Amino acid sequence: MSLLAGAPPAAQGPLSLEPALERLSVFDFDGTLSYRDSFVPFLRFAFGTYRFGLRLTASGSPRYLYGGVSRDVMKARLIRSFLRGVSLDWFEERAQAFCQQQWTRMMRPAGLLAVASELEQGRLVSLCSASPAFMLRPFAQRLGVNLIGTNLEVVDGLLTGELIGRNCRRDEKVLRLIHAYGPLEQYHLRAWGNSSGDTELLAAAQESFWRPFR
Repeated sequence: MSLLAGAPPAAQGPLSLEPALERLSVFDFDGTLSYRDSFVPFLRFAFGTYRFGLRLTASGSPRYLYGGVSRDVMKARLIRSFLRGVSLDWFEERAQAFCQQQWTRMMRPAGLLAVASELEQGRLVSLCSASPAFMLRPFAQRLGVNLIGTNLEVVDGLLTGELIGRNCRRDEKVLRLIHAYGPLEQYHLRAWGNSSGDTELLAAAQESFWRPFR
């Protein structure tokens, strides 16, 4: 293509040799995409109100509701009290039913739109939650995203009431992301969260969104 008379050729800047970063978007679930925590309502749904009340009292976990114990202690007590000896098949069936019944009342519409937008942009999208992964799997499947959650131990098809590893919150969220996806420096990371359990995740991201769907 000819240049205009007397016009110098356009200056060309140096070409960037840095590879483009992969794009990863990570959403907390409880209180971020959902209106509230999901695990206790799931237990009430799965076991029924009467059995739920009996087991909750026996576990000592009502004290958590009044500031008596930490989240991690409450989670361990609830899992041992409710899930020890429970069939994984039954648990997964109840999780599917819970998702189907509670989806509309649990999920924030703005959060669902945000997940869909990230997927449409071609970003790799994952949930990263302290709730049990077995419970959240139907939600992740319906959203069409990957899932990182707290892992429950299973032996011979039965839940033992114990965790595999740590509760997936705080720094454990970052460690689990690295384990799943590799060094986070290779990603342009976006993260959404709503509580102190997401602090380290949000700090690791280039773009972070605090309580974005209120």
